[in-house]
Amino acid sequence: MSFVLAIHGGAGTIRRSTMTPELEAAYHAGLRRALLAGHKVLAGGGSALDAVTEAVVALEDDALFNAGHGAVYTSAGKHELDAGIMDGSDLNAGAVVGILGPRSPIRAARAVLESEHVLLHGRGAEDFCRQAGLEFVPAAYFHTERRWQALQDELERRRQLAADTRDDADKHGTVGAVARDSHGNLAAATSTGGMTAKAPGRVGDPPVFGAGTWADNATCAISATGHGEWFIRHAVAHDIASRMKYLGESLTVASEKVVADLGVIGGSGGLVAVDHAGNVSLPFNSAGMYRGVIGVDGRALSAIYREELVA
Repeated sequence: MSFVLAIHGGAGTIRRSTMTPELEAAYHAGLRRALLAGHKVLAGGGSALDAVTEAVVALEDDALFNAGHGAVYTSAGKHELDAGIMDGSDLNAGAVVGILGPRSPIRAARAVLESEHVLLHGRGAEDFCRQAGLEFVPAAYFHTERRWQALQDELERRRQLAADTRDDADKHGTVGAVARDSHGNLAAATSTGGMTAKAPGRVGDPPVFGAGTWADNATCAISATGHGEWFIRHAVAHDIASRMKYLGESLTVASEKVVADLGVIGGSGGLVAVDHAGNVSLPFNSAGMYRGVIGVDGRALSAIYREELVA
């Protein structure tokens, strides 16, 4: 049986007018590294769960993306990281909220999935990760000058009561992956630093199952990105799965319908999705979405704006 992996690096893209060729190439390279990390697992007969874990870890380690090392700051100048992962074969799930310390938030979420728990937050989650033997790094590891400056600019904008003219990339972003393995199992994983200058304690949609992360072999696996509050209010991921299950809609029809409707009412973002047959859908209603797909042939395809995926 065939396998496939789809990833996203966030729907918060830099405006095309300000994207340099060098930066665009760097984004494509980052996406393709993540695709190849997941493909290595799948090509070796590994599970969808392991594949999405490795793909997201690669994105968390890349400072270009808003997760792990490249995460945005809260309004208090701190990092609070969220992540969620789900196994479509048995609906097992694990998530962490508001953590700082574990190098890989998605590995932290995976450890929760492998425990008796589903969702852990804050200090308790961090203590759990220490007991699980996960790698910890100092807070400075997560710092990038680009994200720090974005926070300063946003705080100054708020003090001046000025209009918000930021790129989507300076507002929000997420990374995620979905996969179907050669055994027919699905999985989804999502990780984020949240929104620039978010309120301390704010939680986005990645660790909220049925909103930003979902996997069920009977329907689909989904990882979402965008303005999380909207994805939570409208249970976006579960809505797509429900349309497939109860209305008999295809993955493409259901996902494109839900994402388009979300845009009409003000919810900016997108998602990557795969169904039980290995069909992939990558809808978004924003200016762009860092995204990529790889299958059995090992060709890593990626795109940023509304162009076709390219090798």
